[in-house]
Amino acid sequence: MIRRSVLLGTGSALPRRAVSNAELAETVDTSDEWIVERTGIRNRHIASDDETTATLAIDASRRALEAAGIDASEIGLIVLATATPDQTFPATATKVQAALGINDCVAFDVAAVCSGFLYAVSVADAMIRAGTASKALVIGSETFSRIMDWEDRTTCVLFGDGAGAVVLGAEESEDGARGILASKLHADGRHNAMLYVDGGVSTTGTVGKLRMKGKEVFRHAVVNLAAVMGETLAEIGLTAADVDWVVPHQANARILDATARKLNLPAEKVVMTVDRHANTSAASVPLALDVAVRDGRVKPGDLVVLEAMGGGFTWGACVLRV
Repeated sequence: MIRRSVLLGTGSALPRRAVSNAELAETVDTSDEWIVERTGIRNRHIASDDETTATLAIDASRRALEAAGIDASEIGLIVLATATPDQTFPATATKVQAALGINDCVAFDVAAVCSGFLYAVSVADAMIRAGTASKALVIGSETFSRIMDWEDRTTCVLFGDGAGAVVLGAEESEDGARGILASKLHADGRHNAMLYVDGGVSTTGTVGKLRMKGKEVFRHAVVNLAAVMGETLAEIGLTAADVDWVVPHQANARILDATARKLNLPAEKVVMTVDRHANTSAASVPLALDVAVRDGRVKPGDLVVLEAMGGGFTWGACVLRV
């Protein structure tokens, strides 16, 4: 028998305000046709002043706990992935902990931008398998609207705000049974200038704005995502043909399509929510997973691959049987 991290429940949260391409075009030099053709995005959610990375994470966590059928007091570990924390410190995870009424548990943030949720899942899985916790809350939550340059139409149309969360629990199971079967993570800091924020505490003393070289990021994303998915499946003796669902980082519909073609995956096996939510960075994978679980596509027993790439560059993949 092997101690594994199994998926117990999922949840997500979106800001109240939905912004269509047409509404965005009223203040940005763009159009619905231009955005859809290049990205597949039709809508995104933008946080209001009273909505933050923490409040979205709290809402998503409560829904995940409800879906898992467990009380918050059972959580022994909270790992929250974000590039847009409420404060420089303390960790936004501790704000979630307090709001959920958990008096004491391990709680910290992970910063790996769009790959953050994959990094957070991998860390939580390792801690569960090591016996540090028996139940964990893993969250991706972002308010990227706060770091957008709303005069740069090449970037501001791509992003939205949101949160997704999963509850993982320890379970003794046979090899290959349900749970997280394999994870692979990578980073290559040589590509910093391709996707970054031009501010920081120790450099400018400001938050800064997001900057991106879109064509270069697109090229690296397709190559890296296809490679890491194949690498992760190969570790457990599987191929893309064994996969029931791929839940990718929701950056751009064209990236998702190109990655699927590179892996010879049928488009109908790829969960896509980028049209509704745009790119929500670390929140995009758990948000898309929650959508697919709740609408019945992802079912118990399915083999699911989660994968993402973000600034840094960082990228990774996780294979789990639901």
